[in-house]
This record gives sequence, structure tokens and C-alpha cells, in this order.
Amino acid sequence: MTRHATLAARAPVTLFHDGHCPLCQREVAWLARHPRRERVRLVDIQAANFDAAPLGRSVAAMMGRLHLRDANGRWFVGMDASRALYAVLGYRRRVWISTLPGIGRLTDAGYHWFARRRLHLGRWLERREKE
Repeated sequence: MTRHATLAARAPVTLFHDGHCPLCQREVAWLARHPRRERVRLVDIQAANFDAAPLGRSVAAMMGRLHLRDANGRWFVGMDASRALYAVLGYRRRVWISTLPGIGRLTDAGYHWFARRRLHLGRWLERREKE
């Protein structure tokens, strides 16, 4: 899938998120208040009743990178999931910019760095806010 395919994501989308991640919780709270929130269905992969098997996925794989499925059943993973989400929410110009050569590689690398450290960064942010 090319990065530009993320611009073709169709609503409603299902965003599979880590409900125990402090930064993910912030994003989900923002999405719940978003004017176009009806375009996004939120699924917590940490919920007791969540089963990844019927989706053809594993919870371990979904914990490592963000997963999103659009209305056409297409899967978007990692930074492409973020791009597809924001395209569906109406931020298509920003998504397009994030796919440009050079910028696309930087945003992909930034996402990869962030995804590996998201829990640590979230806990750090929570500690700073308590100070």
C-alpha cells in the first residue's frame, strides 16, 4: 500500500487503540470530542472482551503499532493508520504533506520511534503534570 492510499480511507473507520497507554487515552479523549467523531469507532484492545483472532490479527501485533480498518475493510497500520484517521477526519492536506518524499520517511521514522516509547513517554508526561 502506498502512503497516498491513506487519503482514500473511507469512513466510518475503526481505530484499535491501547486503553492503558496515557498518550493514547489523550488522543481517544480528543477524538471523542471531535466534531466528526461519528466517523470513528474506537476499540480498546486492552479491554477484557477484546478478541483479535476474528480480525486475523494478534493483540501482540496490535500493541506494537496502531491499527485502523476503514469502511471498505482495508487495514492501515502504524503511521498509515494515523494518516488514514486524519484523512477521514478532514485533515487531508496535512496527510498529503506527510506523504511527500523525505517528509514521509521522516514521519514514518518518527512514528516508529514514538511507538516503541509511548508508554514511557506517557508516564513521564503524567509525572510532569502532577508536579
